[in-house]
Amino acid sequence: MALIMNNDAPQQCRWHSYSTTAELERAAVQSILYAAQQALSQREAFRIVLAGGTTPRRVYESLREANTNWSAWHIYFGDERCLPPDHAERNSRMAALAWLDHVAIPSVQIHAIPAELGADIAAAKYRQIVSGIEQFDLVLLGLGEDGHTASLFPEHDLGNTTDAPAAIAVHSAPKPPSDRVSLSAFRLSTSRQVMFLVTGQSKRQAVKDWRNGASIPAAAIAPDIGVEIYIEAALMNNLAQ
Repeated sequence: MALIMNNDAPQQCRWHSYSTTAELERAAVQSILYAAQQALSQREAFRIVLAGGTTPRRVYESLREANTNWSAWHIYFGDERCLPPDHAERNSRMAALAWLDHVAIPSVQIHAIPAELGADIAAAKYRQIVSGIEQFDLVLLGLGEDGHTASLFPEHDLGNTTDAPAAIAVHSAPKPPSDRVSLSAFRLSTSRQVMFLVTGQSKRQAVKDWRNGASIPAAAIAPDIGVEIYIEAALMNNLAQ
């Protein structure tokens, strides 16, 4: 694994490069469990925000076998599609099938975004759910081909000001479904650790833009501690092409 620092961008990035996707996923699992161990020893609770996507799904599947105090885990979601709760494209449904249905996290500690109620109502309700949390312990995020993360898209409100609401309604998203709910960039940044998982050659241009300092949505996630970016080495190697 190679660690590449980027101190020129407003967002402090630590780029962790892995030779294979499997190696990246194993490292992500280890980092999640280490963050949980630290949180449980210091605060007796672990509050994690989940991402959607293929790479996180495989990470979640690996977490099933972890030896941890599941009763102290609290699960939140970075974004959600406005679809029925049991729809296959819901992030909460994916996480349940891959991981959450297989471990002993109390159901009252799994906080799905009620996106089936519509973007505006669901965003308002989720603001209330996260209002009492000073900081998340860990936020997991991905990267889209257009540089989006969670459901924060280019040319849309990112919620990256200090007065931004914790959760925002997203309408006219460039990817279906057009209505979504997302934690704001400011709220996603309010975490003790932020970890991006970036795989797939389709992300090459977005990664190049990101490293060149472009104002893509992913760059709006800017906690004071910086962000950890777990990325396939091939994506870094191909930036000059």
